[in-house]
Amino acid sequence: MTVLREMGQRARAAARVLATTSSEQKNKALTEAAALLESRLDEVLAANALDMAAASGLSAAMRDRLLLTADRIAGIVKGLREVAALPDPVGRVLAEWTRPNGLKITRVSVPLGVIGVIYESRPNVTADAGALCFKSGNAVILRGGSDSFHSSMILTDVLREGLERAELPRDCIQSVPTADRAAVGEMLKMDDCIDVIVPRGGKSLIERISAESKIPMFKHLNGICHTYIEKTADFDKARRVVLNAKMRRTGTCNATETILIDDALKGSLLPLVIDDLIKAGCEVRGDETVQAADPRVLPATEEDWDTEYLAPIVSIRAVSGVDEAIAHIAAHSSHHTEAILTEDDSAAEKFMNETDSAVVMKNASTQFCDGGEFGMGAEIGIATGRLHARGPVGLEQLTTFKYKVTGDGQIRA
Repeated sequence: MTVLREMGQRARAAARVLATTSSEQKNKALTEAAALLESRLDEVLAANALDMAAASGLSAAMRDRLLLTADRIAGIVKGLREVAALPDPVGRVLAEWTRPNGLKITRVSVPLGVIGVIYESRPNVTADAGALCFKSGNAVILRGGSDSFHSSMILTDVLREGLERAELPRDCIQSVPTADRAAVGEMLKMDDCIDVIVPRGGKSLIERISAESKIPMFKHLNGICHTYIEKTADFDKARRVVLNAKMRRTGTCNATETILIDDALKGSLLPLVIDDLIKAGCEVRGDETVQAADPRVLPATEEDWDTEYLAPIVSIRAVSGVDEAIAHIAAHSSHHTEAILTEDDSAAEKFMNETDSAVVMKNASTQFCDGGEFGMGAEIGIATGRLHARGPVGLEQLTTFKYKVTGDGQIRA
């Protein structure tokens, strides 16, 4: 597509300008965009209403991801201002040393360049990704899902108007102006214009991008998150945390999808946890031990242990201890977020050391896995791979580095 090629070229030119833009100018663009979003609230809600009207066939969880309300837009505004208030990650001296021959070597943080973000349904990603890429000195090309097309386009327009008010190129932030799925394939070939791809979406989207992309990517895989209730867990604490981890927002990637519970608790805490979840409107599926604890529990299949429900459904399995919990997670997790609920520090240390996921928690809800909750302002996604970035991807993770070497006429023997 010619239009995408032209967008890539404009983004490359904008990235060169942005790489040396002052923090003050970047912050002005973001605060102006925040004020504009407040003033254009009705326009944004109207655009989102168009998307919602066309999304009648989507699941309740997907419609919840798509929906914008005045409160959610206020959250986006708050996020833009928080990103503006964060320290600029560009130009930081990461390390410096002087060699015996007098060469002074400095490692300095620099932007990645041009980032392509491909995502589904959630229009708030438009603002979060646009702001984070921009503040970290990167130009960005956004390709939102067809479901959120109208919402994403107006949010992009707000961000671009903020750039203009700060006397910066509007092309620092661009959105693909078509819902045609072919645009994704074209973006994945643009390795001459785009330096990194960040995908956010379901398993099929991630698999497609992994198979087709010629560009390095931060993989944001699905969130098959686990909460393990160890035998020493405090009952009140565990019930409160489990209910929040599953039911606060069931359609987010940090929602717990599988609960593991120690066999020792099958006659005491397990029935209470099941009852809490069912009363909150959650369907519970379990193994034989869990089914025996409550007749309302449906039988779990092997497929359940590998499923991201994104809905008020949870699978529960009884395990013999921390080793079996770790083994289950190793076999079924997407390496996103796992939590242990325990009063035994040694069990917690073993779990957190041996569980190979981007984020591991002790006595806290998995729904805290979020860039904003980590004090990063916002996030562009949760990276579940191992290279460059892992966990919430914020400003710091959207930079790389270069070496500056200063000499005084030295030559190498």
